[in-house]
Amino acid sequence: MFTMHDRGRGFVMRKRIYGVIEVGEEKDKVSQAYDILMMITIIVSIAPLAVKTENMATTIIDRVTVTIFIIDYILRLITADYRLKKGALSFIEYPFTFMAIIDLVSILPSLSILSRGFRVLKVARLLRTLRVFRVFKAFRYSKNVSMLVNVFRKQKDSLVVVGWLAVGYIVTTALIIFNFEPDTFDSFFDAVYWATVSLTTVGYGDIYATSIVGKIITMLSAVFGIAVVALPAGIITAGYMKELDDAKERDHSDTKE
Repeated sequence: MFTMHDRGRGFVMRKRIYGVIEVGEEKDKVSQAYDILMMITIIVSIAPLAVKTENMATTIIDRVTVTIFIIDYILRLITADYRLKKGALSFIEYPFTFMAIIDLVSILPSLSILSRGFRVLKVARLLRTLRVFRVFKAFRYSKNVSMLVNVFRKQKDSLVVVGWLAVGYIVTTALIIFNFEPDTFDSFFDAVYWATVSLTTVGYGDIYATSIVGKIITMLSAVFGIAVVALPAGIITAGYMKELDDAKERDHSDTKE
């Protein structure tokens, strides 16, 4: 039988775990050590992706790091009520939150049972590349990354407009060039590919226009591409600079207080 004292100890322990695994106080050395451990684990877990064939070293690295990720996931799950503040419902909702899904995706490809089962399907190789998502766990541990996420969130509408502008221009240009030079492009997809590399001013040269009209379209597409590619870069840079200024103002206000 659990006594009230046992429940109280469990409450204090879970609260302490939450303070360690989430953003703790600046003077909390244990929380800082945990953050450093997770960052090192994330970096080490990505190392095997640079090797084509698995060996004993990569296997050991994968098993150790995935074990740490599993423990981290369990700790976050059992303290979900402190994060979501919805009582018992928090434990049901937490696995469906964005970061929890990222955490789970970073774990599943390393489980040998699932790997063997999915290997039957052709998509198994793609599923194993989901290990790359482990890098997204770093979002918790970087203020700069949080600022960048805020930039994308605040500038979402502008970036979406630019994205649709680029897609519309690619499709329109592809339709024009495909009808002007049907012999150059075997399919409409080839025309879309040509329009994309022209818009981004990459120009691989594997597919190119041969007629005068086609070359004029290529030049216009390349010139327009400079503006389209520069727009999102300018939006993100301006937004990031604003976030930096806001952060400096907040720090300045906190210092005065």
